[in-house]
Amino acid sequence: MVRGLQRDDLFTVVHEQFFTDTTDYADILLPATTFFEQKDLVKAYGHLYLQVSQRAIDPLGECKSNVELFRELALRMGFEDDCFRETVDEMIDGALSSGVPQLQGITRERLERESQVRLNLHGDDSDEPWLPFAKGFPTPSGRARLYDGDLIAQGMDPVAEFVAPEESRHSPLAKKFPLELLARKADNFLNSTFVNLPTLQKMERQHELEINRTDAESRGIRDGDRVRVYNERGEILLKARVDGTVSPGVVGAKLGWAKLADDGVNINVLTSTRLADLSRGATFYSTLVEVERVPETSSA
Repeated sequence: MVRGLQRDDLFTVVHEQFFTDTTDYADILLPATTFFEQKDLVKAYGHLYLQVSQRAIDPLGECKSNVELFRELALRMGFEDDCFRETVDEMIDGALSSGVPQLQGITRERLERESQVRLNLHGDDSDEPWLPFAKGFPTPSGRARLYDGDLIAQGMDPVAEFVAPEESRHSPLAKKFPLELLARKADNFLNSTFVNLPTLQKMERQHELEINRTDAESRGIRDGDRVRVYNERGEILLKARVDGTVSPGVVGAKLGWAKLADDGVNINVLTSTRLADLSRGATFYSTLVEVERVPETSSA
């Protein structure tokens, strides 16, 4: 990814709220609004309610929302489609009038009045538990498909399975790199958001590798030791945290900003860019590594 962003023939525009790892490679950096500065439709995420987020303050400086940025860019490029002249309210109205049964009876005016509205899951405003598969799955048989013949027409195996010979724990490569790396989300921020705060940046600098005591002892690693985590793609230096939160054969590390690390890299130097066969998803959780203790340097 870094090599791609450094190409001379690539012109990169980044629309961001903070100076992230990606902004370092931008030819042009455009300031983006936060959710405090824009009105938005907030869909359910882990709950059953739809919300409208109202703007609390005017956009600071020259910050623009995604809607404003692409609207202005499209009009400047000569596009005449009506969608590029829609207001945010018109976009919300359009989304709510899509005909989806769960949105029946939910309008922008109602959301603005009530702040949050439960999705229409039972044909009314009932508070009954939502059990989407209690009466079966949306398949001809009503059952979950462990074998899906429709995938054959798409050129895929009708039985979903995990096959990654170069990363399998039973492959020859696993003899060189016997530990499976779990890339964890950071505890104190969400993706790029909030890492601009100095207090969280200080916490983010404490890069650790969680390792099981059995794996640590077999490698002569003690709690707090500096360790080298590596595979054929790269390496990173972390501080060992020997505990029981991960199983034997598994290590865990948090994904943070590379620019906050002492050596300027994060655990992405270890993960593969290979895509999964089904749905072309990422394979970040199919990463094998080895860990070794870094000898202490004696001071002269």
